Amino acid sequence: MSAEAADREAATSSRPCTPPQTCWFEFLLEESLLEKHLLKPCPDPAPVQLIVQFLEQASKPSVNEQNQVQPPPDNKRNRILKLLALKVAAHLKWDLDILEKSLSVPVLNMLLNELLCISKVPPGTKHVDMDIATLPPTTAMAILLYNRWAIRTIVQSSFPVKQAKPGPPQLSVMNQMQQEKELTENILKVLKEQAADSILVLEAALKLNKDLYVHTMRTLDLLAMEPGMVNGETESSTAGLKIKTEEMQCQVCYDLGAVYFQQGSTNSAVYENAREKFFRTKELIAEIGSLSLHCTIDEKRLAGYCQACDVLVPSSDSTSQQLTPYSQVHICLRSGNYQEVIKIFTEDNLTFSLPVQFRQSVLRELFQKAQQGNEALEEICFKVCACNTVRDVLEGRTISVQFNQLFLRSNKEKIDFLLEVCSRSINLEKTSDSLKGNMAAFLKNVCLGLEDLQYVFMISSHELFITLLKDEERKLLVDQMRKRSPRVNLCIKPVTSFYDIPASASVNIGQLEHQLILSVDPWRIRQILIELHGMTSERQFWTVSNKWEVPSVYSGVILGIKDNLTRDLVYILMAKGLHCSTVKDFAHAKQLFAACLELVTEFSPKLRQVMLNEMLLLDIHTHEAGTGQSGERPPSDLISRVRGYLEMRLPDIPLRQVIAEECVAFMLNWRENEYLTLQVPAFLLQSNPYVKLGQLLAATCKELPGPKESRRTAKDLWEVVVQICSVSSQHKRGNDGRVSLIKQRESTLGIMYRSELLSFIKKLREPLVLTIIVSLFVKLHNVREDIVNDITAEHISIWPSSIPNLQSVDFEAVAITVKELVRYTLSINPNNHSWLIIQADIYFATNQYSAALHYYLQAGAVCSDFFNKAVPPDVYTDQVIKRMIKCCSLLNCHTQVAILCQFLREIDYKTAFKSLQEQNSHDAMDSYYDYIWDVTILEYLTYLHHKRGETDKRQIAIKAIGQTELNASNPEEVLQLAAQRRKKKFLQAMAKLYF
Repeated sequence: MSAEAADREAATSSRPCTPPQTCWFEFLLEESLLEKHLLKPCPDPAPVQLIVQFLEQASKPSVNEQNQVQPPPDNKRNRILKLLALKVAAHLKWDLDILEKSLSVPVLNMLLNELLCISKVPPGTKHVDMDIATLPPTTAMAILLYNRWAIRTIVQSSFPVKQAKPGPPQLSVMNQMQQEKELTENILKVLKEQAADSILVLEAALKLNKDLYVHTMRTLDLLAMEPGMVNGETESSTAGLKIKTEEMQCQVCYDLGAVYFQQGSTNSAVYENAREKFFRTKELIAEIGSLSLHCTIDEKRLAGYCQACDVLVPSSDSTSQQLTPYSQVHICLRSGNYQEVIKIFTEDNLTFSLPVQFRQSVLRELFQKAQQGNEALEEICFKVCACNTVRDVLEGRTISVQFNQLFLRSNKEKIDFLLEVCSRSINLEKTSDSLKGNMAAFLKNVCLGLEDLQYVFMISSHELFITLLKDEERKLLVDQMRKRSPRVNLCIKPVTSFYDIPASASVNIGQLEHQLILSVDPWRIRQILIELHGMTSERQFWTVSNKWEVPSVYSGVILGIKDNLTRDLVYILMAKGLHCSTVKDFAHAKQLFAACLELVTEFSPKLRQVMLNEMLLLDIHTHEAGTGQSGERPPSDLISRVRGYLEMRLPDIPLRQVIAEECVAFMLNWRENEYLTLQVPAFLLQSNPYVKLGQLLAATCKELPGPKESRRTAKDLWEVVVQICSVSSQHKRGNDGRVSLIKQRESTLGIMYRSELLSFIKKLREPLVLTIIVSLFVKLHNVREDIVNDITAEHISIWPSSIPNLQSVDFEAVAITVKELVRYTLSINPNNHSWLIIQADIYFATNQYSAALHYYLQAGAVCSDFFNKAVPPDVYTDQVIKRMIKCCSLLNCHTQVAILCQFLREIDYKTAFKSLQEQNSHDAMDSYYDYIWDVTILEYLTYLHHKRGETDKRQIAIKAIGQTELNASNPEEVLQLAAQRRKKKFLQAMAKLYF
């Protein structure tokens, strides 16, 4: 016995029956247990899992003595692992359906490359340059397997994939998934570049007329032996699993057809190749029969491919009679022969051969073309819809909404066509009674739904209607029509002169009212109203639509107009103008308001001023929604008109509060602070609360750069807002004699309600004004006695630090207002770091730590080009960093806590060491060590891991300490650069977790 054999026997006799977890694959090989394991009914692990684990072990990179990562070594252990993976795949008979379903693209690529290698395919040689006919059978089969998988993978990658729902963010898992994704994309890129070569290889394989062989577990065992012991058996024609020529060609034809079909989306001529391959696949399946063990084709999918090819590329030798209805419809749609489509659909109503879903999809396609501006298709859409509706009726389904909409405006041509389709869709001699009953009920319902009597007579006098409905049913229908229109004398027999029956007055009024509702042309509205008033003097036409709304301050004046026509016209023009302004249709709103202004100027100075005010508001909205968004200042004329409105003192003019709001907000947004502080008339400050508020805000902005003692206006603004947020209290004696305190939510003590103040603020866009308001409310929020975590804000020091009567302030409402304001300001500018910090502080104060971290990180990212520059120290203050530390600590991310402790001006070693002692950490732990630049913390980590016996983690910490840029002897600039680089990488990694 050799020394090696003796060592192996000694090792075998000394090891336990159950192998250690780390070497179970070697145990399987040495004990020849792999085949037994695979033959179990439900082997655990499953075969495909074995392939993944074998290849993962074989592809693990090694680390040399200098801690440098090296490629996987080509040693005996790794060769054994690769061979084991190939043997498991051989056990699965190299079934690509199974392998593709369970293995990722990188793993299957590695497996098939190993198969090429062991099959003696020279590395670096293009497969297209090799003559498959002269290669050994197993080598040729390996090349075919690889190229089949290549084009199948390309086809599969073109299909949409539903993204898996991500779990909780874990840095290591995310990095692994990203690496696998990048690797898959790189492999796909290479496969697509080689796609033409793969297709040529497979086309060449179709010319082979000999059987091929694929490796089995036995032939792979023979290959693993010494070359002298093989005796050339693996290269002979009888080694391995036999694959018949027909089976191989069937699989190759199907895969080539799939790739040709996929390429057809960009080159329609290739569909011909796909059709040829798919129909050849069907022929080969018929030849092979159902006994084939090595040819698995999804025949349902193949049938779908063939049907699609029939439609896309009809056979050149087929006549129109031989074409399937699908192909005929498709050809007609492509050529624009829509009348033929209608004919096919009408004929199909007798045979029911086309699925309803297909007919509906054709109608949807026609609707889309019509909506894109092809008006000629509107009639075709109705005719196809009518055909589909008759089919639905015959099969007992409900009538679609589309048909009701298209049939809403009936005419003689539509009625004629519908009756023609109904007649051609039913064979009265052969059709069952149930189908006849369905058709009769449909025609009867159509009659009952029509308002125009001439169309009713067209249907009731038609031969089909008379045949399907009995005399009693027709009499009952006539009675129903009489009840609906008692003054019309209907007779059962056809009336020869029914085309001359005039439409009733009520129908004409209804049609005119419908036009009145839809029209936005002021001159057309005037014309319709004149016609309506000429037909009846009893109606008030301003009540036609409940959507026409005029503010109550105006409606009293308008409805007081004595002339009915003028009253209706003024009311409707104003209501439509206000609606158009609301939906931002400013052009039509301007036309309607101008027409209304011209009308009221003749008889009512009061309404004339009302219209001028509304046109001013419209011009403000037009500018703000247009050029104002790009920062262009409004014309001086508009600013003068706004001033004129604010200073207006006309008595008895009805005024809308929103116009005053918009005017003051307009002046603040365009920084007209000089006017608001110095030029506003005194009476305005007393009479208009919005002007008073605007004056205080403008003065505070103006005084802000000055010394703190000069900010008297800030104190006045503070007192006004505190009064608005105060609650009026009332004492009430209960039944038990006790006195209870009742708080009124909306205070009547201030110059306006809190809801009105909030509505006004949401009209502001000027950053400085918004910052002042937000800081005021933040300060008001912070003065509470029970507040634990203050919220920080810019300019917060300008406000008083106390309130004489704390109990009077509704702090709950203040907290809600702060949240609303911050949400609004971030909608105006989501990149304002000050507002982002406030939002983060709010989440921090309400114990929403993950959300708080998100906004703290976002605040740093927006002012540092996503951390590529240093975050300014006035953004990441010590208070912000400490709050980030607390968030991480409460989220059990203790390694992140230790790293953030380095960000403080004085490193908090106590907190860092305490957090590192925690063993229940939810972050990536040792993978964060590269972000630590403080050597003291790294040394403590080394000591800690040594104490716990964690050798691997200790080595990572030692490696981090050993980096030359962290050497304490380095210049200060080098150390700062090293710290800044680690800060950047850490904050970017944190952002990926929380964004």
